[in-house]
Amino acid sequence: MPGDNTTKALNDSLNGLLADYFTLYLKTKNYHWHVAGPNFRELHLMFDEQATELFALTDIIAERVRKNGGDTLTSIAAIAGKTALKDDDRTKIDAMEMVKVLRDDNAALVTAIRAVKDAATEAGDNATEGLADDWTDQAQQRVWFLTQTLG
Repeated sequence: MPGDNTTKALNDSLNGLLADYFTLYLKTKNYHWHVAGPNFRELHLMFDEQATELFALTDIIAERVRKNGGDTLTSIAAIAGKTALKDDDRTKIDAMEMVKVLRDDNAALVTAIRAVKDAATEAGDNATEGLADDWTDQAQQRVWFLTQTLG
């Protein structure tokens, strides 16, 4: 039977995923705001759609932590301390470089989601396991769209 340590490990994993989602959300919005070039409209709209999808999941992930009796991230510093993704403060970046960075970050997110699913299995949290399947599918779709955009 799952114990307190497995639930704590799951909550830690979920908080890391939450930090990754916030980091990727902000990076995607940065690129949305600063993209330029011949594919401006297409990329501007795609980045905005993806950012909206990312942000929508932050509350769901945080609430899984709370439902498991844990505390969620509380600040920008907490996000920065937990994320495995790198910030990108650049405003002048080639549009296709933006696409590559977001593709790679979303692929890393798939790996992080799978780790959450494994932790959920250990903790006996089938609700998080099921959600992780949906999150994986969404991240894989973003990877696919970004990959196809690169040609």
